[in-house]
Amino acid sequence: YYFFDSLQDQFDNLEKHTQWGIDVLEKYIKFVKERTEIELSYAKQLRNLSKKYQPKKNSKEEEEYRYTSTRAFLATLNEMNDYAGQHEVISENMTSLITGELTRYVQELKQERKSHFHDGRKAQQHIETCWKQLEASKRRFERDCKEADRAQQYFEKMDADINVTKADVEKARQQAQLRHQMAEDSKAEYSSTLQKFNSEQHDHYYTHIPNIFQKIQEMEERRIVRIGESMKTFAEVDRQVIPIIGKCLDEITKAAESIDHKNDSQLVIEAFKSGFEPPGDIDFEDFTQPMKRTVSESSLSNSRGDGKSEPKFGGKSKGKLWPFIKKNKLMSLLTSPHQPPPPPPASASPSAVPNGPQSPKQQKEPLSHRFNEFMTSKPKIHCFRSLKRGGAGPEDFSNLPPEQRRKKLQQKVDELNKDIQKEMDQRDALTKMKDVYIKNPQMGDAASVDHRLAELGQNIEKLRLEVQKFEGWLAEVEGRLPARTEPARRQSGLYEAQNTSAVNSCAQDRESPDGSYTEEQSQETEMKVPATDFDDEFDDEEPLPTIGTCKALYTFEGQNEGTISVAEGEMLYVIEEDKGDGWTRIRRNEDEEGYVPTSYVEVYLDKNAKGA
Repeated sequence: YYFFDSLQDQFDNLEKHTQWGIDVLEKYIKFVKERTEIELSYAKQLRNLSKKYQPKKNSKEEEEYRYTSTRAFLATLNEMNDYAGQHEVISENMTSLITGELTRYVQELKQERKSHFHDGRKAQQHIETCWKQLEASKRRFERDCKEADRAQQYFEKMDADINVTKADVEKARQQAQLRHQMAEDSKAEYSSTLQKFNSEQHDHYYTHIPNIFQKIQEMEERRIVRIGESMKTFAEVDRQVIPIIGKCLDEITKAAESIDHKNDSQLVIEAFKSGFEPPGDIDFEDFTQPMKRTVSESSLSNSRGDGKSEPKFGGKSKGKLWPFIKKNKLMSLLTSPHQPPPPPPASASPSAVPNGPQSPKQQKEPLSHRFNEFMTSKPKIHCFRSLKRGGAGPEDFSNLPPEQRRKKLQQKVDELNKDIQKEMDQRDALTKMKDVYIKNPQMGDAASVDHRLAELGQNIEKLRLEVQKFEGWLAEVEGRLPARTEPARRQSGLYEAQNTSAVNSCAQDRESPDGSYTEEQSQETEMKVPATDFDDEFDDEEPLPTIGTCKALYTFEGQNEGTISVAEGEMLYVIEEDKGDGWTRIRRNEDEEGYVPTSYVEVYLDKNAKGA
């Protein structure tokens, strides 16, 4: 019976070991599943990152992608998107080839293991039953032998006793024979049972149990092989995408190598070149010869003509040559940005420099006098302010430098031509439809398209007139742009154009076709103020008081002159309300102020300041 206990212990050990093997397999499945989740999460984050930095449609960012460096960055974003796709492929392949397959295999393994151990327990129970039968037969044989021996002794005793009757002796003899016969029968049964048990025991230990152990061993070896194959698949899934990932990285490298710094620099030059030539040298104004001063200069001095204010005026204006002035406030008024809100282009025009090359017919005037006269005209200051606040520019783009104006006009002509082509295509289609209706009245009424055809004809005519108008301006600009080999004639032509042509861009202002602002001769003699007024207004001007606060509802990128960038949720000071043109003037600190769209901020005005 000791062997049975030992065999049962072996079954327990095998059962524990095989269960541990299944646990290892399930642990590996869980590991692979978490790896697939990480791959998916990584791929999702890469895609979101790529999407985050993709240029927005119909935004300024799209214009930036004409440069090779930004195009290379865009290619990098696209390749990162493909790179993320390969990590998704890793996750899908690991899920299908490893996680799914192993999960099904574990279920099959559990069923097979359960069957093998069930067979082992069944065989164990059978041999134990046989052993019990053998023990019972043996005990019965032993008991019958003892009973037969006692009956024989009783018979011999009765037979030796002379006092016992013959009948009693005969009875004892029969009883002894019966017991002997029972002992013989028990012996035969015990012998048969023993032979049967030995046979069963041999089969049990040499056939049934080894077969069960062999099946369990094969099952465990298959489990070990299967987990090894899964680990190979784990590595192979990664290895399969390495060539594609390498291609993505090669494309990123190729995009980086395609960056052309010379080309990008040339694009910037083409985008922002103004077409102006540098101004000529400024004439020396000799204040030591009062008799040579012009009438317009003497009118700026005081009535006594003692000349004391002249040196002061000359000294203050010496560092204020307006084409190169460094004051932030003045630069926001005078510079010509690439996009609206467009400030007056006077600062970008060399013809506005009084002491540049001049026409022989024009009388020279001091630079300080002309600058002061230019800036103190009330209508002109109003125009500066409206432009600074982001108002719409002139239709002919005369507020831009010549080269920029030419590009804008050419772009407008191209757009109008595209619109004309669309209208003509629609008209042709409707004409064909009308012909079909005329030939086949049952398909529709031909008169129903006449109204639309008339509208299209009117639209095409209007667009053609617009094209003619813009082409006229374009021809004017292209004819006015001289070659670079004639700088002197160009400056002279620009300066004469300043004095001969006039285009109204705001009330009482005159603008030369090249974008500079001039005034009529009568205004030059009437609007004369001392230079100290200009200095006080622009140089010593006190900052505007705050009239309230505001909160930025959206992020605004202030790209144009006169504007200021704000971040969503930022609190700032309001220094000037919306005047009806959609812009509010705000201040962040003493050095940072500018305009933002009114719709981008929520304004909280101070009642006392507003009433005042």
